[in-house]
Amino acid sequence: MKSYLMAFIVGGIICVIGQILMDKTKLTPARILVAFVTAGVFLGALNIYDFVIKYGRAGATVPLPGFGNILAKAAIKEVDAKGLIGAFTGGIKGTAGGVSAAIIFGYITALIFNPKTKD
Repeated sequence: MKSYLMAFIVGGIICVIGQILMDKTKLTPARILVAFVTAGVFLGALNIYDFVIKYGRAGATVPLPGFGNILAKAAIKEVDAKGLIGAFTGGIKGTAGGVSAAIIFGYITALIFNPKTKD
């Protein structure tokens, strides 16, 4: 039960930060998303995001900073194993499963449901 509560709190805090940025700044949603991924990369590279994941679990890994963290960790691992080329291939290898799942599930959803334009 504690894990669910912590995931809810950590994920909620990330969402609240995004909502505040949308409401109080002139940043577009696309820039906010990029900022979240970039923050996840920096926090992951500095091993700070691991602390957030330790307590927030899915509440920290599912939002966009978690994606950035995965990119950083995978790139660092590949650089250690293969040198400079790993900086380019590591992020792709580390995130391929999640990106593939998003594409597949998005396609299945598009097949099942009939999208409509907003009026």
